[in-house]
Amino acid sequence: MRHASKERLVAKIPADVEMPDKLFANLTVRQVAILAGTGVLAAWVYLMAGDRLPVPVLAAIVLPVIACGCALALGRRDGLSLDRLVLHAFAYLRRDRKLVTTEEGVLPPPAWCRVRGRLPGALRLPVRAIREDGVMELAEGGTVAVVRAGTVAFGLRTGEEQAALVGVFAGWLNSLDAPVQILLQARPVDLSVLANVIEGSAGRLADPALEQAARQHAEFLSELSTTRDLLTRDVLVVVRHQDAEQPPGWTRRSRRTARRDSSAAIVARRAEETVRSLLGLGVHASVVGAEDARDLLVRSLSPRRPEPVGIARPDEPIARGDEKQ
Repeated sequence: MRHASKERLVAKIPADVEMPDKLFANLTVRQVAILAGTGVLAAWVYLMAGDRLPVPVLAAIVLPVIACGCALALGRRDGLSLDRLVLHAFAYLRRDRKLVTTEEGVLPPPAWCRVRGRLPGALRLPVRAIREDGVMELAEGGTVAVVRAGTVAFGLRTGEEQAALVGVFAGWLNSLDAPVQILLQARPVDLSVLANVIEGSAGRLADPALEQAARQHAEFLSELSTTRDLLTRDVLVVVRHQDAEQPPGWTRRSRRTARRDSSAAIVARRAEETVRSLLGLGVHASVVGAEDARDLLVRSLSPRRPEPVGIARPDEPIARGDEKQ
C-alpha cells in the first residue's frame, strides 16, 4: 500500500470556468436581453401597422427583425458572439486609419483651411520608455519586467515529481500580490543567416569531407527556410507593478521621477523572484535586458515584418551615410 503523501494529486478543473452564467432556458443575460428587445420591437411594429398593412407586407417587415435578433443572440463567429462582433466592427470603422506619433495630439486645422477626408489620429504606444535594466515604463503608468522561461517535460515525470512541480508552481502563484501574465509567443525564424555563416566557414575546414558536409547542411537550411514556414516559441512571464502616488510636498517632476524609480525597483525585484521560483521547477529562466526588450517590442508590434534597418541603439552615435568616422 502506497503512502498517502506519495499518492498522485489529481484535481479536475472545468474547462468552462469563464463561461457566463445561464439565466433562463440555457441562455445568458445578454441573450435574454437581446431576444426580449427583439420581441418588444416586433410586437410594437405589429401593433402599430397591423391594421394598416396586409399580412405579407407585415411579415416581410417583422420576420427580418426577428431573424436578426435571433442571429445576434444565438449566433457565434470564431468563438465570439455576433452582437459583440458587430460592436467591434462599428468600433473598427470609427477608428482612425492613419496614425502619427505626437505627444500633443493632432491639432485641428484653422478655420480658413478646408481638409479633405479625415485627419490622422495620434499613435499611442503602450510603452513610453525602456530603462537600462530592461524594465519598461508603461504609457498609462506603472512598469513591467519580462522574464524569458523555458519549458519542462511534465508528461515524462513520475507522479511524485509531477506533484512536486505542481506544488512549487502553486506556491509561486500563491505568493503573487500583483498581476502576472504568462504569454506564449510564436515568431518566424529565418535560417538564411545561419546558412550563410556555415557556408562562409566551410572553406576553412581542414578535412574536405567536413567541408562537403558543411556545405550540404547549409543547402539544407536554405531549402528548409524557403519551403517551410518555420516558427519558434517563446514563453514569457510579464511581471507588472502599478506605481503609487508619493507623499505631497514634492515637486511634480521629482515626484514623477521618484515614483518611476521605485516602481522599476519593485518590478525588477519581483522579476528576480520569478526567476528563482522557475529555477526551482527546473525551468531555465532569465530577466530580459534592454536590447532583448526592444527586440521583443518590435516583434510584437510587427510580427510578420522584418526589423527596420538603421535603428541605432541608445549608446550608438547617429551620423549621416556620407560622413566618415
